Amino acid sequence: MSVKASAKGVRMSPRKVGVVASLVRGRSVSDALVILENTPRRSAIAVRKVIESARANADNNHNYKPDTLVIESIVVTPGPRIKRYRPAAHGRALPFQRKTSHIFVSVSGEIRAPKKATPQASAKVISNTADKKSAKAEKGDK
Repeated sequence: MSVKASAKGVRMSPRKVGVVASLVRGRSVSDALVILENTPRRSAIAVRKVIESARANADNNHNYKPDTLVIESIVVTPGPRIKRYRPAAHGRALPFQRKTSHIFVSVSGEIRAPKKATPQASAKVISNTADKKSAKAEKGDK
């Protein structure tokens, strides 16, 4: 099973984000974060945030070991385009589009073993019930 995270509507061109995404595709999460930390591109920040989100989802929500996580897939798709106009000579207006991207990351790794009940917790329950019984017995004597 894989754990997913996404960022939609990122205000960067999908071509530019895709270049950075291809740098980390198939790598371990820790290696990918080091690579993105040292990549001098604006889109590296957005990709890094999505990978960190996927790591947090795997750790907190699905009980995966954070050290064993590997990027299973990273996909960048075009988002909606924002249409604008730029002033030009002779009073004209030339159209242009501001492109957006959707970034989808899925990671997989080893699941942690479930925690066993500690004997101390069960001993407290027993001692509490024994205290209640002894308190009732003392009240009954008086």
